[in-house]
Parts: sequence; C-alpha cells; structure tokens
Amino acid sequence: MTANHVKRAFKYRFYPTDSQAAELSRTFGCVRKVYNMALQARTEAWTRQERVNYNATSAMLTAWKKTDELAYLNKVSSVPLQQALRHLQVAFTNFFGKRAKYPRFKSRKKSRKSAEYTTSAFRFRDGKLTLAKMREPLDIVWSRALPEGASPTTVTVSQDAAGRWFVSILCDDPGIKPLPATGAAVGIDAGLNHLLTLSTGKKITNPRHERRDRAALAKAQRRMAKKNKGSANRAKARRKVAKIHARIADRRRDHLHKITTRLVRENQTLVIEDLTVRNMVKNRKLARAISDAAWSEFRSMLEYKAQWYAREVIAVDRWFPSSKLCSTCGALQDKMPLNVRTWTCDCGATHDRDVNAAINLLAAGRAVTACGAGVRPQRSSPAGQSAMKQEVTRREP
Repeated sequence: MTANHVKRAFKYRFYPTDSQAAELSRTFGCVRKVYNMALQARTEAWTRQERVNYNATSAMLTAWKKTDELAYLNKVSSVPLQQALRHLQVAFTNFFGKRAKYPRFKSRKKSRKSAEYTTSAFRFRDGKLTLAKMREPLDIVWSRALPEGASPTTVTVSQDAAGRWFVSILCDDPGIKPLPATGAAVGIDAGLNHLLTLSTGKKITNPRHERRDRAALAKAQRRMAKKNKGSANRAKARRKVAKIHARIADRRRDHLHKITTRLVRENQTLVIEDLTVRNMVKNRKLARAISDAAWSEFRSMLEYKAQWYAREVIAVDRWFPSSKLCSTCGALQDKMPLNVRTWTCDCGATHDRDVNAAINLLAAGRAVTACGAGVRPQRSSPAGQSAMKQEVTRREP
C-alpha cells in the first residue's frame, strides 16, 4: 500500500440550520428503519435456512418505497438507505466469518445516529460541502485543513448523545508516508497505576479522565433519575449527562492520540500484550478503571498508525508470564500478586514489576521476530534453562 493510496477520515464539527437538522434527523430515522426491516427479513429467511444478500434487500427497499405505509422513505436521499443495506451485509459477512456476533436491531434512543453519503449524494466545491436534498452547504468548523486537492469519496454525518453534529470526510491523504527506518524497539506494559510502562524505564501517567468528572457525572445522573421517564425534562437531563461523558471521551482520545503518535514516530518495533479487555471488565472492582484506561482504543490507534508509517506492532500472548519472569536471569516465579510492585529474584536482581514486564515483552517480541512464531505461556522452568530460552528453543526447527 503506497502513501498515495492511504485513505484517511477527517472529522469536523458543524452547526446545521433548522431545516438541515430536520432533514438529517429524518434521514437518520429512515436509515434506522431500513436497516431494521432488512435485518428482520434476513433473520426470517435465516430461520427458513435461506440466505438473503445485499441485492435481495436492495430489491426489497425498492418495493417498500412503493407502498403507502413506507412512502416517506422517498423523501430522503436514497444513498444513505443503500449504504445502510451495505453495512448490514458487512455485519453478516463478519458474523459468518466468526469475527462478530449476530447483527442487532438499531434502537431509536441508544443507537448511533448517522448517515453515509457517497459521491453521487454530495457536492464538495471551493471548500464547501453540500449534501443531497439540501440547498445550502453545511456550516463546518474547519479545525484543520483537508489535504491539498482532496477529493472526498465518502461523507458520514452523525449526531452524538450530547446533541453535537459531526461530519467525517474520507479522502486520500498523500501526507501519510513511511517514516525513515530506525532500529529502536520498545516493550509496552499497560496498567492502571501508570497508563503505560516502557521497557526503557519510562512511565506514562494515567490521567484518570473519568475520575476528574466523577462528582459532576454522579450529580447529573442523580438529577436525570428524578425526572419522569419520557418527559422533556428527562431528555434535557440526559443530554447533560451525555455532555459530561463526551468531555471525558474527548480528553481521553486526545491523550491517546498524542501518546501513540509519539511512540510510533520514535520506534520501529512496538511490542504489546494481547489483553482481553472484554473479559477483564467483568471484574466489578476494576471495570471502571479499565474502561477509563481505554487499552483497546490505545491498541487500535497504535496498530493503524504503525501501518501508516511502516512500523511493526507485535502482540505477545496474554498468558505469557511477563510479570513473573526475571528479565536478568530468566527464572520464573511461582506467584506474583497484584499488590507486589517491586520484587527481588534469587539471582539478586531487584525489579520494578511493570518495567520488568515491559522488558520481558520486548524480549518476547524479538523472539517472535527471530523465530517467526508466537509466544506461549511458560508453565515451568527446568534447572539450568531460563524460561525465555525455552520459548525460543521450542520454536527453533
């Protein structure tokens, strides 16, 4: 993949007029309706052991528009409705490929409000974006410039729970080019006391974004709970809660972007642990802290930026005992409770738990690169052979 073919989404906030907001809200509703009806049709066909593809649902959409009951679907642009069917097709493809669960119906209150427009349904000219069925261009806050000569291929309009409107513009970004190769490599241990600990010994503080607004969030949630369900006051209170959540998420995302960009620019190889965050958040005592740390979002950012800039991310098996291995002699400790932050090995080396884990992750990542195989957990350490050497030896042909 060359730099000229890297597609990148640029997200901006915009402020619609009353007529634009009404048109977009109507479009969101139609997109949700079409998606749910197509999902219902495919589910019923599935129970009959029949398969319905995108072409079949597209033909259904044409028929639906001709009925009196669903004639209102003709009032909005047809492109977002077709795109909703394509998204449903992708959801089913992922389900059949065992990469995702069975698609779920979209909820009017809880599901994301969005509509996707392709080139036939918008006009981008002289820095102004006009969507189908609209006379005026969107009032976009251009917080950063699009790449020079950008030609958008897809535009996605959305509204978050806090009531803010966003437009995401997908286009080629020739500015994304592979960075000069460097021999630097780093092991990264994710944690809660410190967000990240590097094999260099550097620790990145956990800002605990949610904790900073916890009191304000609790107060807003208590006020919302007192409002009558379905009332305008409850809707207003819900938006206030959503604004606090949005503020927390914005700060968290900004912080992660800065960290991941710096790590990718400074290192050729980045080794992380393959954590199952979905299972870890089931721990009630740690769920809130783990969610606030956003380890999954960190990994996602790290991986796509590494792909952009020709870097390598290696994920070490989650069962690899990085904390219990002595990075000096390779001896494996029997137990290592979470409350133990520093420990001394029989060889005399004293370790900071997190730094030691990061060093071991880096060594394991290098073993993967050298041997071309994954790293599995080490259960025992026979006399005279370090756990790390066992890992490498086991995979040598």
